[in-house]
Amino acid sequence: MEQLEFFKVPNPCVGVCSVDDKGYCKGCMRKREERFNWMSFTPAEQLHIIKLCRQRYRRKLAVGKSNQQSIVVEEQSNQQDLF
Repeated sequence: MEQLEFFKVPNPCVGVCSVDDKGYCKGCMRKREERFNWMSFTPAEQLHIIKLCRQRYRRKLAVGKSNQQSIVVEEQSNQQDLF
């Protein structure tokens, strides 16, 4: 059974409408279909899409941090090789 929503689910668009290499909007992390069909989704579907966007954003941050850590490790290993 679907839960009734008393308030309209706000559109997660932040006005940064550019797509990354995976096809997600860089601003809100939605896929093309999710952006174009936002108004036709039920409130429950909209909330689910927002949950997916948060997961995508966290995954993107985690990948960025791991890339930064690998760069630091490479720099440290190169520095140690000099001595």
